Amino acid sequence: MALSEKELIEIRRKLHQIPEIGMEEFETQKILLAIIEKFPHDFMKIKTWKTAIIVHLTGSKGQTTIGYRTDIDGLPVEEKTGLPFSSKHKGRMHACGHDIHMTVCLGILSYFAEHQPKCDMTFIFQPAEENASGGKQLYESGALDEWMPDEIYAFHDNPQLPAGAIGCCMGTLFAGTCEIHAKFIGKSGHAAFPHLANDMVVCGAQFVNQIQTIVSRNIDPIESGVVTLGHFEAGTTGNVIAGSCQIDGTIRALTQVNNLKIQKRVRAIAEGVAKSFDCELELDLHQGGYLPVENNDETTKNFISYMKENKDVEFIETKPAMTGEDFGFLISKIPGTMFWLGVDSPYSLHSEHLAPKEEAIQKGVSAMIGFLEDRQRQL
Repeated sequence: MALSEKELIEIRRKLHQIPEIGMEEFETQKILLAIIEKFPHDFMKIKTWKTAIIVHLTGSKGQTTIGYRTDIDGLPVEEKTGLPFSSKHKGRMHACGHDIHMTVCLGILSYFAEHQPKCDMTFIFQPAEENASGGKQLYESGALDEWMPDEIYAFHDNPQLPAGAIGCCMGTLFAGTCEIHAKFIGKSGHAAFPHLANDMVVCGAQFVNQIQTIVSRNIDPIESGVVTLGHFEAGTTGNVIAGSCQIDGTIRALTQVNNLKIQKRVRAIAEGVAKSFDCELELDLHQGGYLPVENNDETTKNFISYMKENKDVEFIETKPAMTGEDFGFLISKIPGTMFWLGVDSPYSLHSEHLAPKEEAIQKGVSAMIGFLEDRQRQL
C-alpha cells in the first residue's frame, strides 16, 4: 500500500530526529533504504552513490524519463523548537525542512511503486545540498547516466506560504550564489605604536565599506543582487593591533551574468584594498554548484497550468527569491521546474525554531502525484 498520511508523519518525525551534515548522511540513508526496500519491486531498481540513493521505475511505455529530486542533509544548527521529536544529534537540525522534502518524495515514490507509471521515473535522494554541491557531485560522478531524466522536478518548503500551498513562477525562482572568504594579512603590534604595525581592522573596515558600492553602483537598478558580509573576525584584545582579518559573506544574483559581475568587482576591491594597505590577501570566491534556479519554460508552463486548474490545490504565483539552491546545477543540465511547498511557520528557513506544519506533507504528495500522472499523459 502507498504510504498513508499517518505513516508519512511518523517517517518525517523519525527523519527529523537524525539530521546529518552533507556527505555524512549515513543514518539517514539507512532509514530511507529500509523504507524504500518495503515498496513493491516489480518494476523498481535501487542503487546508491556515497550517501545518495537513486531509485528507477520502469514505465509501461518508457520512452521518456521523468526525474524527481529531494535533498537529505541537515544543518549545523542547535534545535530550539521544544518538539517531542527534536533532533537527537547535538548541534544538528533539519532547519531547512529537508525532512519534509524527503517525506514527500517517499510518499510520491510509494504511490508509483504500486501504480506503474507510463514513463520511466528516476527518484534522486541527494546529499549535501547545504554545504558541498551534492547535486553537482552526483551528476558529474556518472551515477545518474543510466537513468538520466529528460525532465526533472523538485520543491523547497516555504514557511511564508499557507501549509500545503504550491508556489511557483516562470523563469528564475532562486538566485545563484557564491561564497566570499577573504583574509587580509598585515602585522600585529602594540596599540601605542601603530606606525610599527599594519592594522587589519582598518583594512577590513575599508573592504566592508567599499563592498557596499557594488550593487548600488555596478548592477542595473532594474535587476538585483545582494552582497552580504556576515562574519568579521580580527584581533584578540583592545590594546593589540590586529595583524590579520578574516571576512566571510555571500553573493546572491538572479542571473549568472550578474553573479559573475559581482564576483569580479569583489575581487577587484579586495585586491585594491590589499594593495593600498600593503598587505597580503587570501581570497576564495567559492561558487560550487549554486547556479540560479532557472525554471524551464515548457515544463513550468505545464506545471503552473495544472496547479491552477486543480481545485484541490491552493496555487500562489510567487516572485523570485534570493534563496540559493544547488538544484540550480541539475536544472542547468536537465530541463525542469522547482516550486515552493508552503509549511506556514512564523520562523524562517535555517531558524533554530523552524517547525513546519505537517499537514503540508499529504497535500504536497497528492498535488505532485496528480501532476506527474497528468504530465505523463502528455508525453
